[in-house]
Amino acid sequence: MSIDPQVLERHGLKPDEYERIVAFMGREPNLTEIGIFSVMWSEHCSYKSSRVHLRTLPTEGPQVLQGPGENAGAVDIGEGLAAVFKIESHNHPSFIEPYQGAATGVGGIIRDIFTMGARPIALMNSLRFGALDAPGTRRLVDGVVAGIAGYGNSIGIPTIAGEIVFDPMYAGNPLVNVFCLGISKASDIIKGVASGVGNGVYYVGAKTGRDGIHGATMASAEFDEKSAEKRPAVQVGDPFMEKLLLEACLEVMKTDALIGIQDMGAAGLTCSTTEMGSRGGAGIEIDTALVPQRETGMTPYEIMLSESQERMLLVSKQGREAEVEAIFEKWDLHAVRIGHVTDDGMLRVKHQGQVVAEIPNRALTDEAPVYRRPMESPAYLPEAQTLDLETIVGSGSPEKALATLLSSPTIASKHWAYRQYDHMVQTNTMNLPGLGAGVVRIKGTDRALAMSVDGNGRHCYLDPKRGAALAVAEAARNVACAGAKPLAATNCLNFGNPERPAIMWQFGQAVAGIGEACRALDVPITGGNVSLYNETDGKAIYPTPIIGVVGLLEHADRLLTRRFQRSGDVVVLLGDSHCEVGGSEYLARVHGLVRGVPPSLDLKAERALQDLLVKLAEARLIRSAHDCSDGGIAVTLAECCFGSQGIGVEVSLMAVDAPSSLQVDATLFAESASRVVVSVDGSLVTEVLQSAAALGVPARVIGETGGNRIRLAVAGQIVVDVATADAERIWSQAIEQVVAQKVA
Repeated sequence: MSIDPQVLERHGLKPDEYERIVAFMGREPNLTEIGIFSVMWSEHCSYKSSRVHLRTLPTEGPQVLQGPGENAGAVDIGEGLAAVFKIESHNHPSFIEPYQGAATGVGGIIRDIFTMGARPIALMNSLRFGALDAPGTRRLVDGVVAGIAGYGNSIGIPTIAGEIVFDPMYAGNPLVNVFCLGISKASDIIKGVASGVGNGVYYVGAKTGRDGIHGATMASAEFDEKSAEKRPAVQVGDPFMEKLLLEACLEVMKTDALIGIQDMGAAGLTCSTTEMGSRGGAGIEIDTALVPQRETGMTPYEIMLSESQERMLLVSKQGREAEVEAIFEKWDLHAVRIGHVTDDGMLRVKHQGQVVAEIPNRALTDEAPVYRRPMESPAYLPEAQTLDLETIVGSGSPEKALATLLSSPTIASKHWAYRQYDHMVQTNTMNLPGLGAGVVRIKGTDRALAMSVDGNGRHCYLDPKRGAALAVAEAARNVACAGAKPLAATNCLNFGNPERPAIMWQFGQAVAGIGEACRALDVPITGGNVSLYNETDGKAIYPTPIIGVVGLLEHADRLLTRRFQRSGDVVVLLGDSHCEVGGSEYLARVHGLVRGVPPSLDLKAERALQDLLVKLAEARLIRSAHDCSDGGIAVTLAECCFGSQGIGVEVSLMAVDAPSSLQVDATLFAESASRVVVSVDGSLVTEVLQSAAALGVPARVIGETGGNRIRLAVAGQIVVDVATADAERIWSQAIEQVVAQKVA
């Protein structure tokens, strides 16, 4: 090997990978070619450590119109329409530059959707930060939330839902996962393919600069004390440019003048040219001197690896070039022909007519390394899973414990963030942020789409397979709680360094859990993202698979929210409660422990519960529905009261089987899965209970709405009696009070 090892190290290539490159090329590659291989073979682009596991996921179903492999997935939602959606991460850039990292994450996922020919109508996000009161967290939180708001609000796409979790394990490596959904005609889905020898390859959108160079490589490495030096690798977004690009692309797609189109996202011009050619079984030849540039003296290496935002690559049909160019001119954008499609399967890069890189497309895509990395169970696991309930002494004051949980930043109201997002633009939003799944109407129909993103890193730390399955179940359950039938899922898999066997074991187990749950619940995976190397100075985040589920509400006027609707309704608990406090928010917040095993999950029972919820909503038999998750049934009941004009609730719960000192707390705060609290008109209770029995779902009347207090009894004894207004004040002000303080 004649190349300088430091050059390979800077490009994230291993010596054996370099030898493979030489074998493919039949010669030593030049620096530009090394750069191209480095980004295409990076973990971020090639999925070289994860691909063997991802292949095991269910990706097909009668509802699936487009599965993994394209810019986004698509499902049939009836009436000739498709829902196009995907979730992706922008973790590393958001750590280095919070505002731009989050903003460009939003911009990138939006482009993935309209690249498919769909108009984006909804955004969600799933965020993870360190402890809210820890030094440095506020800077990250403020920047990320502002970046999401700044881009989404400016481009006019509502942010309708999401989740934010605070935990010390994310202090050195926040997670910023962004979801987008769009609508298109099912027959009009566009793919990122290049074909037809001689067809023009066009560059459209913003000019190319030096921002974002090696962004994909940076996203495939750990952080250390030198991470701040990587600021130049973070792109800068322009939502106003993207709005023009969106409208121009959607208009040109209606003309039938396109062969294919692709966003220049990770790896920029390199990835778009290579993948489009590979999908079409063709080659692409371009001249980088023709690429619009906003900086002087850029080299072919820099142009090919730049990740400047708001750029697209498209292939037009011969004879239709003038039509394409005119549409982009109309939107004050220039469509510049930078090359053409060839029949030799090569990525050929010229600069002022001289060849500077020539690589077989398949070497960059199909022949990228695929590793089956060693896996072994983490050494910490046996001790972490050990939880002797006899040694856990109850809080002694369930009211105080409830207040502690309601004030936990993970559970408390995220109104501080939501109020920065324009969630009503486009006038499709039907469910306000914080009231359950995000719901948007499908204009021109009676239908609506419900969507939810969920994940629990603490559960996955203690049992990655079960934790990941629980995330799928919760996301689908939240959609069902809105009255919608879950259709399909997308995932964003956030883990540490895959070269460590313990991390790779976590990943493999999590993917197995996702696959098992998706099959049981009939929600195939239509695409997603893998984000590895999420660790700083050798300390990894919790394994955190985030699941986004989309469901269809046949009648939009039958939407359910979490809030109790009126006094005098009967409260029914669907599902069984058990003493399952392992990995719970209660154990972490009240006792400072992250131990035990996550709640058990009966997927057959979960499927029955979700089917029941959809049936009850369709028949208008229930007024509200809210699933039991973080904080257990006590927090769930309190949240059902919040935002309901002060309506209280009085319930009586059967005690779970637990040590006597823990029995009350376990009954109130355990996080058993597959449970939902619903409110029902008194005259319909019998019908609800009969419907539950017919599907084999445990159901029991536990109380009634009314008054202005939250009164909870366990085994006949009142253990919580607080004013609804006081509890809501704690919940609503917990984050506000911290963010009002001076930034640390």
